[in-house]
Amino acid sequence: MQEEHDLPNRILRALRFRPKGMTITDVAKQLGVTRNSVSKHLEILQIAGKVDVRSIGNAKLYSLAQRVPISAFLCFTKNLIIILDNEQRIVQVNDQCQKALKRSKDELIGLTLEEAALPVVSSPEAIAVIEGLEREQVMTDLRYQRDEGGDLFYQMQAIPTTFEDGEKGCTLVLEDITERKRYTRNMEFLARTAMELVDMPAEADIYQYIAETIVRVVPNPRCYVHSYDEAKQEFFIRAMTPDSIRNGVKEIIGKDPVGMTFPVRGVFYSAPFNESPSTFFAMREMHFCPYFEDEELSFADACLHVFPEDTYETLQQRFEIAKIYLTGLVWQEQLFGLVGICMGPEEVLEDKPAIESFLRQASIALARRQTEDRLRRSEARFRDLVDSSPIPSAVIESDGHYAYINRAFTNLFGYTLVDIPTGRDWFRLAFPDPARRREAIAAWKADRELAGPCRPRPRTFSVRCLDGTEKVILFRPVELSDGTEYVTYEDVTEERRAYGMLLGEIAGLRKK
Repeated sequence: MQEEHDLPNRILRALRFRPKGMTITDVAKQLGVTRNSVSKHLEILQIAGKVDVRSIGNAKLYSLAQRVPISAFLCFTKNLIIILDNEQRIVQVNDQCQKALKRSKDELIGLTLEEAALPVVSSPEAIAVIEGLEREQVMTDLRYQRDEGGDLFYQMQAIPTTFEDGEKGCTLVLEDITERKRYTRNMEFLARTAMELVDMPAEADIYQYIAETIVRVVPNPRCYVHSYDEAKQEFFIRAMTPDSIRNGVKEIIGKDPVGMTFPVRGVFYSAPFNESPSTFFAMREMHFCPYFEDEELSFADACLHVFPEDTYETLQQRFEIAKIYLTGLVWQEQLFGLVGICMGPEEVLEDKPAIESFLRQASIALARRQTEDRLRRSEARFRDLVDSSPIPSAVIESDGHYAYINRAFTNLFGYTLVDIPTGRDWFRLAFPDPARRREAIAAWKADRELAGPCRPRPRTFSVRCLDGTEKVILFRPVELSDGTEYVTYEDVTEERRAYGMLLGEIAGLRKK
């Protein structure tokens, strides 16, 4: 009798060491008891929720029920936990859940999820997951849009649960994954903007792009972007978004704000502002009276009083401008502009690190554009200088391609870049005789190796021009530090002819 009384515990011990499960026959053989006795006790244990059963073919496989101490689960987790019975009525909630939902346990217990009307878990998506729950736990991500703006994301685990009395239920575990989602979203955002800035055509309006990108990530946006002229020490409004804000400002001040100038010479770089490019680097939050009573700075002060004085109050009230998040477009101690995001007194700018990172990307893109523009202007000046020079000259890349020849070169030889795209083409046309061509190429290479970089290596060759004439040319090639060759050409045909005539006369005089 004692053996029969202890049989349930012996069955549980046997199952504990066989996590994959055992049949009734397996248990009976291991314990040395009858199948009927094992079957009776397994049925009782199943009703009590201590064992689970699953069918494999005609056989039933029994295993220990996976049970978690609910008290520990509720107290020692940061997640929100709601326990439901088989009718989806709330039977337990943990402290974190009460704090997050701002509802007490007494208010919630006994209500269904629909009756409780809770954020997140009372949504149709969450209820559909719970109603479809069977043996295995289910995990899903849920989104909740707050009334005050912004989204929260939760990962909900719905876990089948068996209570002490054998009744079935469900445990909901909600983990706040808002920061994880936000991080992933921000990384995707920054990866996308980085590629867009790299691929942006030179003629595209990068300031308008900055403003439009800010509008896409900031709720209820009021954004403006300034460019900065360092020489004149002036800011220019280059973009204002969305269009409703720009049109509203235009209506109030009487003209389009885009294109307006903000002179800051002697203002920003002295007291009381004492600004510099480095101080503009980090995002700052500027508060304005009267929304913030302890602030002395007014919206008019921030605008340097460039708008009509009677318009600032209207602008602030219509667009609810209580503060501005201001960030400089700064890279390597150079200021390219400013970005302002206007907000109301209760609004908070979310994802500030992502926005600052995007503005750093934009600053680098502006610096690259400025460098490219300076390079284009420098190349244009060089071309103008060389092209207007009376001295024939050419620029030859290190791979032998002709990068540039000036007008004097074409006037002297008749050839253009179309005729001589490479050094091979030049030698073929200028030295049509193969033997002379080989001599010229050998001399050119020998002089180059002997002289080295940045040292001229003059040599005279007889050259065939496009019209078939032969000219004696003094070449003065110089190899630059990057391997590029800069060559000037001087026509010494007449000098050689005169020199030859002089030698002939001298020889004649000697014969006499």
